[in-house]
Amino acid sequence: MDKPLGSVIQGSLSKGLEVRLHPDVSVEEMRVGKFLVVQGVRSRFFCMLTDVSLGTASQRILANPPEPTNFFLQEVLAGSGTYGTIELSPMLMFTPQEGTEVKPATNGKKKTSKLASFESNTGEAIELLPVKTIPSHFSQVFDASERDFRAVFGWEDDPHRRNFAIGQPIDMEVPVCLDLDRFVERSNGVFGKSGTGKSFLTRLLLAGIVRKQAAVNLIFDMHSEYGWEAAREGKQFSTVKGLRQLFPGQVQIFTLDPESTKRRGVRDAQELYVSYDQIDVEDLMLVRGELNLSEASLENAVILRNEFGKSWINRLLTMSNGEIQEFCETKMGSKSSIMALQRKLNRLDDLKYIRSSCPHNYVSQILECIESGKHVVIEFGSQSNMLSYMLATNIIARRIHQAYVRKAEYFLQTKDIKDRPRQLVVTIEEAHRFLDPSTVGQTIFGTIAREMRKYFVTLLVVDQRPSGIDNEVMSQIGTRITALLNDEKDIEAIFTGVSGGQSLRSVLSKLDSKQQALILGHAVPMPVVIRTRPYDETFYAEIGDTAWEELPDEKVLQAAQAAKADLGF
Repeated sequence: MDKPLGSVIQGSLSKGLEVRLHPDVSVEEMRVGKFLVVQGVRSRFFCMLTDVSLGTASQRILANPPEPTNFFLQEVLAGSGTYGTIELSPMLMFTPQEGTEVKPATNGKKKTSKLASFESNTGEAIELLPVKTIPSHFSQVFDASERDFRAVFGWEDDPHRRNFAIGQPIDMEVPVCLDLDRFVERSNGVFGKSGTGKSFLTRLLLAGIVRKQAAVNLIFDMHSEYGWEAAREGKQFSTVKGLRQLFPGQVQIFTLDPESTKRRGVRDAQELYVSYDQIDVEDLMLVRGELNLSEASLENAVILRNEFGKSWINRLLTMSNGEIQEFCETKMGSKSSIMALQRKLNRLDDLKYIRSSCPHNYVSQILECIESGKHVVIEFGSQSNMLSYMLATNIIARRIHQAYVRKAEYFLQTKDIKDRPRQLVVTIEEAHRFLDPSTVGQTIFGTIAREMRKYFVTLLVVDQRPSGIDNEVMSQIGTRITALLNDEKDIEAIFTGVSGGQSLRSVLSKLDSKQQALILGHAVPMPVVIRTRPYDETFYAEIGDTAWEELPDEKVLQAAQAAKADLGF
């Protein structure tokens, strides 16, 4: 066993453990977020380091500290008169079953114990349990070994689970894995202030889901970062590959701005349009702030919809003042409110993807891709303002969800595994715009978040203001992957519904601004701070289907699709 770092001197189950470091251990080696283990008499405790402090044995030392040049006196005091302490938060415990004999060395003599040690279970699956007690006084604390990490977080090549290495501990070269089956069965979130690498973290997760076939993705790509390629942050300009480049046969890009997509050199993207008859009053409620719609205008929109059905917007936009006057006299509407609604809905004509009518059902085409196991990225190009993004995302997601509800209900009726819908993960950015307390009732995303996996649809929300998300929705977020946050309200929101969150607040606020994140929730056995996996050429080779240079050109892709169609695929 490795050299012990310190001894437990006091603590409680609710507040954590206080550990005094041994004299030969420098307090500067202890970093918040470090993963440590405590070997108790019967159990082994897996802990996270949450605080570091300095202590003295006497107030006289503080009143009369040694001179800065008096290294001899400083060394004499170190470890006895002055010492370092750390705070640990126990997260998991392992208690071996009785009956296995082990013979640890004690003072040069061998002693038989009735308890199986952690080390004796090398080839066996061990059961890690929530912490129900704490280790005794003077239990020794050790650095976590590679084997400890494997016992807790698994291994990426585990044949029994879809594990995906998301990064490494901050002080070790060993992978930390997410259980993707558990990850996709609940809604999840990627949080962090601007510039902390949320998009790179999200791209890592999406690539892992595609590679491990844990679910199928529907990604509303606000800034066109996930589909084809994205700019890498740094002084020198460079790009990183998107999902379509990594998995050319498994990812399909739809675009709401074909011209922008072509200018960026995206191959084989499908056009996508939305018609006025697909816009419902609930969609306008979501963007009422962007369109400056009053409550009276929305109430009159309901009257118009009830009268004209799906074509109500087309009818409204062509109505003259006289027709509006006649309509209001017969249907008890407000002329001024309807005219204001007409004037403000004319702004929708500025959106490139809006059509009066669409003979082709693009949502059905997206559903066909999803049903065949293809991952769909919807790019917005120059149409990435909040009005455009919120409107299109809500309209498309609502129809996808309606189709999934029908499929799920049919599956529950037949109970035939062939009828089971594919697990779907819907990724949205600027999530607080859809899930804030005032609008969460009007968006399909609030419904999806509250339904858990009832209809086989979950969310992956990406946001820099988690405090803007409704508390009920945040409590349903299964796994939270959080980069640096500074705002106290945002930090508090991350720990909504998380027991023992107070001890982790200091960990979150001390993260580096790049390539570090705190992971906690359903997909990991315990909270852990990671250095995120690099998204580079090594990653492409490990996870992608093909190299960029090997990608077929557009003519070859079209020929392959035509051949599939001829064969009935």
